[in-house]
This record gives sequence, structure tokens and C-alpha cells, in this order.
Amino acid sequence: MFVRTVYATGDPAKVDTAIRSLNSQGRDLLEERPGYRGAGIFVDRELGKLLAVSWWESEEARRNSDEVMRERRGALLEPFAATTAVENYEAVVFHRVRRPEAGGGLRITRLEFDPMDADLLADTFRASVVPRLETLPGLAGASLHVDRERGRGMVGALFVDRNALAASRGPQASARHEGAAKAHVTVIGLEEFEVVHADVRGD
Repeated sequence: MFVRTVYATGDPAKVDTAIRSLNSQGRDLLEERPGYRGAGIFVDRELGKLLAVSWWESEEARRNSDEVMRERRGALLEPFAATTAVENYEAVVFHRVRRPEAGGGLRITRLEFDPMDADLLADTFRASVVPRLETLPGLAGASLHVDRERGRGMVGALFVDRNALAASRGPQASARHEGAAKAHVTVIGLEEFEVVHADVRGD
């Protein structure tokens, strides 16, 4: 599958307005588009960060949907978003244990790597990192998204609640250290979010 992420920052007091728009008008727009496979909304209410992720069955479906969403995105995120960044990825690993619920937790690990090592990263994540993550209590799922051309990636680990997210920090740090060394990647960012909504129809 293929993924588009929209990362917005703004006034924390206004983030719920954006969430309501994305969960109503935004979801309706996405569901009308061919090839749509699901979406998630994740938020850091304290700092004022919102991450919206949409999943698509093909690169073409994602690209075609963006022609419509690009025109509407600004209005959907008003008056919250002061900055907005849009990125595209290929979802090379999608491992779901259970469906995440609202109020759960998401940990995002941002990566950089030599584009030549994209397959090494995918193989390492699938063979070494996922089995380690599966041992973490409360894991709802894990995914690896890569941009092969830019050498950028994003790992998402979903947990059923915030307590499980917090308890997993140490064990996941160990798995991250081991996986980064094996896959020749550099970790450039680590973030946590509250799950507002997450529903992906996997293969």
C-alpha cells in the first residue's frame, strides 16, 4: 500500500476544531476517492501537533486523491494549522495485531538511510524488529513506511492505551538500537501521539 501523511502544527487550543473537520468532511472526501484503504488521525494536544495519515491501494490512487485533497486541506485544518507538511511513502510492512482504539498511543520513529539500503531496511524490520515489538504488552500494530528516492522512512508502533505506550519506551528503544545498526539507518526523530481515529483495511 501507499501512504500520505499530513503533519500540522498550531495552537493547541484550536486542535479539536481541525479534528472535527477531518473526522467529518475530511473522511467523507477520502472515502469518495478510488483506491482508499483507510486513515488515521493522531494528536499531541499539549504541543499542538496533528498527524493525519491516509492509506491507498496504489501509488496512482494516492496521487489522484491528492489533486482533490490539496484544494480542501487548508480549509479543513483551519483555524488550527500554522504550518503544514505533506509527505508520501510506500508502506513496505504493515503488521496489525488488533484494531487500535481512540485514546491509544502511537510512537513515530523517523529515519534516514542510503536509498540503496531500502530493501535491507524492510527485511530487517520484518525479520528482526517486528518480532521484538510483538513481545510488547498492548501492541496494536506496527508499520514501516519508506520514501526510496529520498532515503527517508517512518516507523509507526500503535498501542492500545497510553499506559502501554509509556511502558514500551525502554524495550522499544532496545529494539530500535538493534534494528538501526543492522539496517544502516539513522534515527532523526522520535514522537508520540494520542490515537484519535485509526482504521486501515490491510491486505
